[in-house]
Amino acid sequence: MSAVVTAAAAATAVSSTELDVASLVIRLALGPMLVLHGLNKVQGGLAGTAGWFESLGLRPGWLHARVAAFTEMGAGVIVTLGLLNALGAMAFVGLMTVAALTDHRGKGYFIFKGGWEYVVLVAIVAVALAVLGPGRWSLDNALGLDLAGLGWGALALVGGVLAAAGLLATSYRPNESKATA
Repeated sequence: MSAVVTAAAAATAVSSTELDVASLVIRLALGPMLVLHGLNKVQGGLAGTAGWFESLGLRPGWLHARVAAFTEMGAGVIVTLGLLNALGAMAFVGLMTVAALTDHRGKGYFIFKGGWEYVVLVAIVAVALAVLGPGRWSLDNALGLDLAGLGWGALALVGGVLAAAGLLATSYRPNESKATA
């Protein structure tokens, strides 16, 4: 029986190169996407973004427009580069949690109806990246940093949710119509 289990395990084992490629693909999907979201806020005009954030109940809107834009760009860059991987993942979780609880709240699951499907998926993939690690082709690896594993995934999840909770506790003041939605 042991030989059968060993053969089955060997047949399904994933090589370190395959894991490195998977990590790189995830980083190249998530990182630039978030950088572009941040750039869109800046290039579209921070005043417009500030007004939108005010309408969501994030006060003061001018401050949150800047915090969101620069956090998106910064987290996107460090995830793309594989630098401080788990901390970048934590920022993703925090950003997506705030988005889910402000802009997407009360709109159901599906993104095509304005729901939280997309932001939850992005946060979950970021946590998975924190567990998996940035891989061999990353700045973390070049610097000898080992910021991957279950503990780092838990840190990304819990830290991101706590950061979002702190931001919302201090700054989320929705209009009456949004609060009852």
